[in-house]
Amino acid sequence: MDIDGWLRGIGLSRYAENFRANEIDSELLSRLTNDDLRDIGVASLGDREKILKAIGVLAVGRESAAPAPVAIHDAGERRQLTVMFVDLVDSTALSTRLDPEDMREVITTYHRYCAGVIAANGGFVAKYLGDGVLACFGYPQAHEHDAERAVRAGLEIAEASPKLKTAAQAPLHARLGIATGIVVVGDLVGSEEARGLD
Repeated sequence: MDIDGWLRGIGLSRYAENFRANEIDSELLSRLTNDDLRDIGVASLGDREKILKAIGVLAVGRESAAPAPVAIHDAGERRQLTVMFVDLVDSTALSTRLDPEDMREVITTYHRYCAGVIAANGGFVAKYLGDGVLACFGYPQAHEHDAERAVRAGLEIAEASPKLKTAAQAPLHARLGIATGIVVVGDLVGSEEARGLD
């Protein structure tokens, strides 16, 4: 991936030298946090947010093309984890009103937006459940203030959902729940297919 071209595409080519000087490639790009960007010289909060959102959009594109495997330890590992579930309000009623193709477009737009916001705040989408999105903050990569990151992502999704342009021709609304606690992550029953969170 051409990092210089990518920065140019999002209107932030002035940081190309910072990325080059710190040897940021496409692999490192997906792991950058707000603090990392500040450390490499992106002083403006607005610019850091733009970069993180653009990274989130890249992550959504990669995920839909070929999901990257998440490295999980075979032995269970105790972690402090924040889990967020986001649900589309009245999606059943909406599905009776729309053609299946239009409903699919609504859900896809909604999922992509949620995934971008979640990634920009340091979380990852663990699973899509119908119109719901299950996201984790603090695993597989832990950040400082993961619970706060989850709350910020949730507020942003709740505030922006009614403004999304979709085939619904009506504002979408999201409801969400967030929980934080100690969990065990790893292989549940000793097989690759059964990994998850307890």
